Amino acid sequence: MSSLITPQLVTLDVDLGTDRADVIRALATRVVEAGRATDVEALFTDAWAREQKTDTGIPGGIAIPHCRSTAVLEPTFAMARPNPAIDFGAPDGPADLIFLIAAPDGADQAHLKLLSKLARSLIKPDFVAALRSAPTPEDIVALVEGALSDEPAPTGTAQPVAPAAAASASSAPSSGAHAAEPAPARPTLVAVTACPTGIAHTYMAADALVAAAERAGVNLQVETQGSSGAKPLDPSIIAAAGAVIFAVDVDVRDKGRFAGMPLIQSPVKRGIDAPDAMIAEAVAAATNPNARRVGSSGQEAAAESQEGNEHFGKKLQRWLLTGVSYMIPFVAGGGLLMALGFLLGGYEIANTARDFALNYSLFNLPEGGLGQYLGAVLFLIGNVSINFLVPVLAGYIAYAIADRPGIAPGFTVGAIALLMNAGFIGGLIGGLLAGGAAYAIGRLQVPAWLRGLMPVVIIPLLASLVASGLMLLVLGGPIALLMTGLSDWLSSLTGASAVLLGLILGVMMGADLGGPINKVAYAFAVAGLGAGSFDNQTPWMIMAAVMGAGMVAPLGMALASTVLARKQFSALERNNGVSAWALGASFISEGAIPFAAADPLRVIPASIVGSGVAGAIIMGTGVTSQAPHGGFFVFFAIGNFGMFVVAIAIGALVTALIVIALKRWAVKAPRTQASEPVSVPVAA
Repeated sequence: MSSLITPQLVTLDVDLGTDRADVIRALATRVVEAGRATDVEALFTDAWAREQKTDTGIPGGIAIPHCRSTAVLEPTFAMARPNPAIDFGAPDGPADLIFLIAAPDGADQAHLKLLSKLARSLIKPDFVAALRSAPTPEDIVALVEGALSDEPAPTGTAQPVAPAAAASASSAPSSGAHAAEPAPARPTLVAVTACPTGIAHTYMAADALVAAAERAGVNLQVETQGSSGAKPLDPSIIAAAGAVIFAVDVDVRDKGRFAGMPLIQSPVKRGIDAPDAMIAEAVAAATNPNARRVGSSGQEAAAESQEGNEHFGKKLQRWLLTGVSYMIPFVAGGGLLMALGFLLGGYEIANTARDFALNYSLFNLPEGGLGQYLGAVLFLIGNVSINFLVPVLAGYIAYAIADRPGIAPGFTVGAIALLMNAGFIGGLIGGLLAGGAAYAIGRLQVPAWLRGLMPVVIIPLLASLVASGLMLLVLGGPIALLMTGLSDWLSSLTGASAVLLGLILGVMMGADLGGPINKVAYAFAVAGLGAGSFDNQTPWMIMAAVMGAGMVAPLGMALASTVLARKQFSALERNNGVSAWALGASFISEGAIPFAAADPLRVIPASIVGSGVAGAIIMGTGVTSQAPHGGFFVFFAIGNFGMFVVAIAIGALVTALIVIALKRWAVKAPRTQASEPVSVPVAA
């Protein structure tokens, strides 16, 4: 295994600039010069994006910027001891020891464990003091390798006092006339630590909390949900604990294990900065009947600090996109099967598929033969899959709000919406109702003996009754009328109106490349796909416009970076361009994200214009698609495939020419050593 650090990766006692962006860029440059990464800007962008989420400065004059990056070739640890020190947001002032941890996207577990162990060493005072006084880069390397060669650090667990030892200590006679009073029982806590990258803060917070627990005389067991793996806490340990600490910046896996427990929750960095305060708060919460608790649904009674600051519109977007993301596989698979059914069985198979599939077999074929029979079978399977669209959408919107107890009420209200012809909008509203009801019921304080029944019986029962009752008695009828009116309006679109709709859908597909705006347009298209027919082809035209427009951005960037203007793109971007050809041809809009992340102000406008042009052409020329996904590879399901290809080619060319022009004439101002840090947007 190669060394994580070399003398070339160490910078000692020099001026590295006036802000943290300068230092991160300087360390990224060192990593590239050492041959351990391919592109300074790509590595800087990924590290800076992580820095923008949470300050990486920690108490003691230390900062640990870190990231995973496709630009990194092997796990690397670079260090700077700048003079003067640089502010990285630590509560006690600027940092004079700065460590960049850079991991490849596909780093192996052995390397990730070493990086994590190295990060944990940085909260040890002796190790840090030795790094501050080391005179040469070679001495720094020796210290780091010595830390890595030590016995493995504890897994973030403070072991409780052994029962026998505790008993003997409490029963031992004193030197006086009376036996000593029994020692008070040590409080028992559990904790979970996790951060987005899972390399540094996850493990440092665990060690800091363990040390604070020892100082406070508390038994603490910690589960680290990091990149080098996680060993779940034993259920018996959770059951014996008085409270739980979540020091996390991401969702805790399997939160239902902690349902009903008093909760202390903060960002993972607070576990490093203020572990003693968190332990004290948890000890107090364990005996406080009014303490905040993990909800019966497995969610916290109040959102974590990161989500607590999230405004309602952002939460709503997250809930809806969760439903859409779970819905898409049902639609994609079902739509492709229906398209194959048309290919094999003919266009009339939609009217006869059920009878053929159920009344014939491979040994008793219909008059149309094997092709017609297989077409009926494929169409029927696809149609059943498509019919899950609304229940799955509603079920997983409710899941996003209320965790597992929301799934059953969500699926139920989605089925009711389908029954009442309330369609896609009924699924959206029903999922929100079911999730809200399940979440509210899950927050009720109930006796301990009833908690086990809440997520599996009581919450699904009551939430299903509330949400489905409202849908059936109040909301379903008006929503069905709205869906009928929308369908009639779409069916009437021709000429300029159709072109305008195609333009709008294309712009939405190119706006954020797989993000929420893109997903809204896609969900709108797939929701109406099942209503398409040879008498009403507008839904199929909408699907074709959305799919074609979604292919434009990656194909346009591939055309620009690998054919038309190679010199205007970095080597990494040219490599990404090769991949973007295949991704774009398959209708994976995310193939353009690496370009947008590195240069959003040029790539996104070019993507919007080119995608809008393609969408308008497709709708204006009546191209149809009976498949919701697949790009060029579902040619058999696309009506007027030649014009489909032409529209995408024109859109991709427009995107490529615009981005090339912007790169040539809209040049970034040169960055100076004293400039302010640049916030680099990163696609979700």
